[in-house]
Parts: sequence; structure tokens; C-alpha cells
Amino acid sequence: MDVVLTIAGIAVIALGLWDMFHSLLHPEGQGTLSHLMLAGVWKASSMMRHRLGSAAGPGGMVTVILMWVLLQSVGWVLVYLPRIPEGFSYPGVDPANYSGVAEALYMSFTSLSTVGFGDMVAIDPWTRIASPLQALTGFALLTAALTWFTQVYPPLARRRALALELSNLRRAGYVDKLGTLDPTVASGLLDGVARQAELASIDFIQHSESYFFVEVHPDLSLARQLPHALEFRDAARRVQSPEVQLATQRLSLSLDRLGSVLNRFVFASGRDLEAIFSAYAADHEKSHSSS
Repeated sequence: MDVVLTIAGIAVIALGLWDMFHSLLHPEGQGTLSHLMLAGVWKASSMMRHRLGSAAGPGGMVTVILMWVLLQSVGWVLVYLPRIPEGFSYPGVDPANYSGVAEALYMSFTSLSTVGFGDMVAIDPWTRIASPLQALTGFALLTAALTWFTQVYPPLARRRALALELSNLRRAGYVDKLGTLDPTVASGLLDGVARQAELASIDFIQHSESYFFVEVHPDLSLARQLPHALEFRDAARRVQSPEVQLATQRLSLSLDRLGSVLNRFVFASGRDLEAIFSAYAADHEKSHSSS
């Protein structure tokens, strides 16, 4: 039984570390457990029509971090439990006053948080080696959590920049006036939007958690502004300049790629960009009406 608990504990620890690695260090940032947790929080927020605004994304990330802490804590509890009380000394504490599970939880949490009060000390050779490893895991988990929150905001800033540019282009009437512009100017505008769309695609791949952030202001919401990119593309297709046509082709490819990435989240039927972008907008729709 002791061996079974130890093996189960190591498996739970490995599962948590594996999910952390795939969420934070893998090029596509797709930890299975973390994605399920984020999707669950997002679904709950969607059922409330995102009444909490932009809290869904940070709330989901906090939930994932708590899950990682729980996996590490429970895993190490299973490792420590077979060795309590014989594998530990208790300076000034009578272990008979506490259950084995409570002692294992205490040891796990104090080691994971790197607190170590010294009232429960490992004396078993194997446990003396293992407990510092848990402290290192706790330090790594804290660092990973802080890094994760830090690295999600640059992708959000780039996404907002694309949304704001699309909003400004629409309000300035560039869709109707594109054919009257100098081809160099028109192609430059198209290339700029295409470049930002390409960056948005990469951000959604590498920082999938950024999808679950709701924008309060409509001009900063890519979900609301992205359909205007299709209007911009369609208007550019009517311009006969070879320079503009080349830039339009690049914009089309960039939007196709962005739609393909977004469809991993919205699961729109077919590959029609309008359907994908509409599903993306609906998924981020808020209960209040703002324009």
C-alpha cells in the first residue's frame, strides 16, 4: 500500500508539472488541464453574458494556478503519508495529537510554500532528499505564476491595437475611399493590417489564455472589430492596382490564418471566415449594449 501511495503521488506531481510545462513553455501553450479549467471559467462567464467584464480571463488564470498548487500539494501528501510519523522528527510537537493526513498536508504546504517552520523535520533518507525538491517545485510554481500573468499582457496590447486600427479605419471611411488613394498608401495600409493580423494569430497560438479576456470598450474588442477587416479586404479587391492587389492577397492570407486559429476556440461550422468571425464576436458578446 505504501508503494502504491508513493507511485500515485509521483504521478500526480508529474501530471501537474507536465501541464505547467505545456501551458507556459510549450510553443503552442496548450496544457490540457489548464485549457479545460480556462474553458470552464469562460463557459460560466458566458452563461452570465460576461457580466463581470474583463474578470473572466484573470479569474481563469487564477483558477489554473490554484489547480497547479492543489496537484502539487496532493501529490506530495501521498508521498509523505506512508512515512508519517516514523520518517519525521517533531521538535516540541506530539504527533499523536494529529492525524497522519493532517501531518502530511502540513508538511506538504509548508514545503511547497518554502516556509519550513522546523516543527516537523524529515529524518528518513528518501524524504530528506524529496522535501527540498518540493520546495524547489513551489518556488518554480510561484515564478511561473508571476511570469504567466506578465507575459499575457503584451499579446492583449497587440490585439487591442489591431482592433483600434480597424475601428479607426472604419470610422474614417477608408473602406469607401480606398480606391481613391495612392496605390502606395493603400497597399501600406493593407500591409499594416495584415502584419497585425499575423501577430494576433501567433499570439492566440502561443498565448491561448489571452482568448478568454473580454474587452469592455468596443473599439478595443477584436471580436467586435474583426468583421470590418473583411470589409476592408473586399473593398481592396475592387482596386485594380497590381500593388494593391498584392497587398490584398497578403491580407487575405493573414485573415485566413487568423480565422483558422480562432476556429480552434469557437468551432464554427465550415471554414467560412464570416461565420468564424461572427462566432468569435458572439462568444465575446456582453450583456450590456455599447457601440
